[in-house]
Amino acid sequence: MVNQIIRIVLADDHAVLRAGLRVLLNAEPDINVVGEAGDGEEALHAIAQFQPDIIVLDLMMPNVKGLDIIEQISKAYPHTRVLVLTMHAETQYVRHVVKAGGAGYVLKSSADTELIKAIRVVASGGSYLTPEATQVLISDYREKDEPASKPVTGLDLLSEREHEVLVMTALGYSSREIGELLFISPKSVDTYRQRLMEKLRLENRAELVQYALKNGLLDSK
Repeated sequence: MVNQIIRIVLADDHAVLRAGLRVLLNAEPDINVVGEAGDGEEALHAIAQFQPDIIVLDLMMPNVKGLDIIEQISKAYPHTRVLVLTMHAETQYVRHVVKAGGAGYVLKSSADTELIKAIRVVASGGSYLTPEATQVLISDYREKDEPASKPVTGLDLLSEREHEVLVMTALGYSSREIGELLFISPKSVDTYRQRLMEKLRLENRAELVQYALKNGLLDSK
């Protein structure tokens, strides 16, 4: 979305927080807050009215909870991408947002440094998770015990590192970002990705994402 204004709706039940975010975001030349909502119902109405590029959505609001309306937004308003801004870093929240179609997950504690970057990444078609949220997913994945009877073809052929690259690639991270989080070079990430795709007989990134979703790699335990 280069050289275009990113239109935002803020959905949070705390008016003071919304006011602060509006000032923060409107100070950016490529971002414009076009509407606000104080609860879930208002959020849906605001999307219908303003047709924003992104809704910055709190998970815990009156009437309709953010967790319950992410799928509604994704289905009814596919042009609007959901960027969650929350105080919750627990696994069940992060995974629900990813599975429901959320494009980003930012903690309120790091909003001052992460939110603007996240908005631009999401607006350009990418996905964005703060490092805290990413670590939650990685830690949970490492701890998950796969039942012996679960029919997951090919996963037993992957190394632990290949598993990690598979999951993080499915979450939308670039080779550079994966390398930074795993403390390896982008070239090494590309090598791991190529190996795992050969083992799983996948042709492209889209098939890789579908494989991860189909086999429950982004689901909660």
